[in-house]
Amino acid sequence: MATLLRGEVRAILQPAGHTQYQGAYCPPGVPFREVRRGPFDGKDDVAVRTDINGDVPRLMTFGKGQVVYEYDGRDKKNRAVYRYAPNLSSSHRAVMDGVAEVYAEHAINQAKGGQ
Repeated sequence: MATLLRGEVRAILQPAGHTQYQGAYCPPGVPFREVRRGPFDGKDDVAVRTDINGDVPRLMTFGKGQVVYEYDGRDKKNRAVYRYAPNLSSSHRAVMDGVAEVYAEHAINQAKGGQ
C-alpha cells in the first residue's frame, strides 16, 4: 500500500447499502442483489483528500463521472467507506440491461437443457 500524503485518508469501495440502492433500476428477471454490485467493489487501495475541516468528499466518481460511490462513514480500520450509488451512476441502467441479457440467455440455455 502506498504512503499517504498529508491530508489524505485511506478509503475502501463497497457494494451499495439500502440507502444507496433504494428505488434503483432493476430489470425483470434479475435478482435485486445485482443492483448492489458496483464495478469497483472491494477496492481498498484508494485514498481521498480531506478538506480544510478534515471532512472527506461526499462522492467519488469513476469513468468520467458515470460510476458514483457515496461516502458512508468509517470502518473499524478508520478508512473512509464509499458505497456504490446506482441512482447517481449514469451507467447503471445500461449495465443492468446487460446483466438482464445474461440472465435471460442463461434461462434459455437452462430451458433447453444446456449448461
